[in-house]
Amino acid sequence: MTVLSRGATPAAPAPRPDRPGITELRLSAFASHRRAVFPLGPLTFFAGSSGTGKSSALRAYEALARLGGGAELGEAFPDPVACVPERARPDAQRRRGFRIGCTVDGPVGAVRLDVAVQAEPELRIVGERLTAGGLTLLETALRDPRRRAVQAAWYTAGTSPVTRAPLPDDRLGTALLPLRVAGKTDGQRHVLAAAEQVVVALRSVFACDPLPRRMRGAVPLDEGRLLGGCDNLAEVLWRTRSECGQRHAQLVAAVRAGCAGTVEDVRAEQLDSRTVRAVLDRGDGVRTPTGRLGDGELRFLALALVLLTGPGVLEVDPVAEVPEALQCLTVLADGFDRCLDERQLRELARLAVLTCERGHIRLVGAVQNASWAAEADGVTVVDLDREGT
Repeated sequence: MTVLSRGATPAAPAPRPDRPGITELRLSAFASHRRAVFPLGPLTFFAGSSGTGKSSALRAYEALARLGGGAELGEAFPDPVACVPERARPDAQRRRGFRIGCTVDGPVGAVRLDVAVQAEPELRIVGERLTAGGLTLLETALRDPRRRAVQAAWYTAGTSPVTRAPLPDDRLGTALLPLRVAGKTDGQRHVLAAAEQVVVALRSVFACDPLPRRMRGAVPLDEGRLLGGCDNLAEVLWRTRSECGQRHAQLVAAVRAGCAGTVEDVRAEQLDSRTVRAVLDRGDGVRTPTGRLGDGELRFLALALVLLTGPGVLEVDPVAEVPEALQCLTVLADGFDRCLDERQLRELARLAVLTCERGHIRLVGAVQNASWAAEADGVTVVDLDREGT
């Protein structure tokens, strides 16, 4: 396990990955964070007591993901004023805002994205910068507050060094570049490759917080994907149990280790033509509906299922134009340890290490304490309680 405090960096750079992934989250001014730099590994836990900013870090990550998927600013930040640092003072025009960013590593190398957002008096993007290798690929700035647009300049390296044009102030410019850049010059192609790398990494995010109260009853039988609250867990079990015997066997083994009593199988049984419910097969014909399980057992079951599935099962926004083998799904799990005991957490850590090592899944979770992960290799813990945070 690697333990890092705020602003720390990994000891040595990893080889350039084939699949884009976010390796650094920057909260220059966001909620309780100022000048914060968080290195992210394939399996990362933000640890700290209440009020240290674990949830706000994951909230910023999810907001960037939504913007990368093309969402409007209001969708990514439904309560933008809560994102403004508490002691931030308005300027002469009564403007206040926040700044966030990330670094995405992948085939293009390390690409940095930084975004400045005005929250008051109007929600808008007032500045964005995309850089790679010390070169500014895209830069936007708010020139005229009366217009709902920012002035953008992106790298061309043709007869003109840059191309200038207005972009909307309520969407991420990086996500719009494929619609605006022709790709005729080497510079334009470099811009497109960097923007694509960032967008692929941001769009492949699944925010997960299993809610036991929604997982106890029967659910409609459909072909939907697993929701972020895992409400339709029974439906997904019904569909996936026969799709991959090896993964299902791993799920059963995990549930056996994390749930009380004998567990022979985990399945969904059909109640009528329209509904199914999830059950634990105890053997000898005894089946326990998951509605009878405790909150911790239900959350454990849901998180284990999430770690053993992928974009085709989870409700994410896969990048259809990019082969699935080149995409890496990132699971964001706020309150990862909620209701779970140490035995269950150790089993989930083992499962997470196993799945993250394969490179298809990354996990970023928020926990109160990460001492249970001390024995797990490949886990990065960002400790927000350490001195200097």
